Amino acid sequence: MTARRRLAFTLFGVLLGVVGTAGAHGAGLASASGRSLNVPTWLFLLTGGGVIGASFLLASFVTDRTFIRRIHGWRRTFSIPAIRVLTGIGRVVGIVGLLFVLVVGFVGPQESLYNAAILVVWAGWWSGYAMTTYLVGNTWPILNPWRSIAAVLPSLERPYPDRLDAWPSVVGLLALIWLEVVSPVADQPRFLAGIVAGYTVVTLAGAVVFGEETWFGTVDPVSRVFRYFGRVAPLYADDGISVRLPGAGLSEAKLVTSRAEVGFVVAVLWVTTYDGLVATPLWRRYAVTVVESGVPPNLLYAAALVVGYLVFLGIYRAAAKESKRRARTYVPVETLAHRFAPPLVAIAAGYHVAHFLGYFLELSPTLVGTLPSPLSPPEPVALVLPAWFGGLELSFVILGHLLAIWVAHAAAYDVFPGKLQAIRSQYPTTAAMVCYTIVSLWIVSQPYAVPPYVS
Repeated sequence: MTARRRLAFTLFGVLLGVVGTAGAHGAGLASASGRSLNVPTWLFLLTGGGVIGASFLLASFVTDRTFIRRIHGWRRTFSIPAIRVLTGIGRVVGIVGLLFVLVVGFVGPQESLYNAAILVVWAGWWSGYAMTTYLVGNTWPILNPWRSIAAVLPSLERPYPDRLDAWPSVVGLLALIWLEVVSPVADQPRFLAGIVAGYTVVTLAGAVVFGEETWFGTVDPVSRVFRYFGRVAPLYADDGISVRLPGAGLSEAKLVTSRAEVGFVVAVLWVTTYDGLVATPLWRRYAVTVVESGVPPNLLYAAALVVGYLVFLGIYRAAAKESKRRARTYVPVETLAHRFAPPLVAIAAGYHVAHFLGYFLELSPTLVGTLPSPLSPPEPVALVLPAWFGGLELSFVILGHLLAIWVAHAAAYDVFPGKLQAIRSQYPTTAAMVCYTIVSLWIVSQPYAVPPYVS
């Protein structure tokens, strides 16, 4: 059995074994703001794809290696006073936040918009904080409460099986997104607290068995997501705090070094797409038709997640193979797949901010209101966003793809000695990015529709 088939069966086993029926897509917290287009959808999507194609042509014919090295090599470093004190405070904040979510989730109000644990996890952490990891810098190694706790626990330091590589983090990420989409984890505070408690047990047990560095560096999906997102950000830690141009951290040659890590990068791109796809009217119509034909809802959502991931992975692998053929090079396909994978993180970041910025802003007043008195919160207050905000969200999708094109362009110039060879190698990956752009723009442009058969 091939590694891909083993991965697919493992994913189905994890996803179908967690619960027996589909739950909820966070309906209590979902943003109901739809977007409307004043131009035909087909014209809008083709225009977005055309912008990506035009940016590739512009980057290819008006830049040279010296200019690219100057851009990606620009750095400024500065020191921060009392960095150890700030690091210690950050670790305490992370642990207190974890305890807050557990306590308030179990004993606080059980209505989603009144429970601070629900709001902290989804509006505060997965939406607001996650955006800071690619817009500012990755502070998760400091704030990560599980890592702070694991650092003081004894470790068995058992050898981690090399054959597993990063595949457990792929399975973990897809399983977490599946829970977020179809379970009541965003609606039922006690269920959320139970999931967080279970995640805590598994994470700390893994860190004790394999060691803190191995677990959080290889297995833990959350740490890996934020680590990749941090490569998009302008700030990073390097003998102090250094500043670079956004996306420059994605061009490092050793950022992705294995097939499993390629699989994880593609998973990051796919899960942001999947999370929006299941909240579109088209998915709702499709799901109703399929379920009415006799397919169980939990099987449908799990199958869509796994099959969609394998399709995205297959498209990327095909693009890498075609890049080798177009470039007429002896560079292995795996090497090309490794070098052209990091730009996909920029696409995922652009789509994440497009998908969650409005959600974060709308719920921020409610989040702030519940924090001072989590056991007796005030009435929820939602921020109403202006009509033009939808256009701002769409622009983030385009910006993420433009950044991806630039990073891929820099990687190609680093791999190939000839300019024409470097340009030819990018044809297939640029075509794949255009397809990703059209899909992302279509999803973001759709009005929100509550996924069917979730409760």
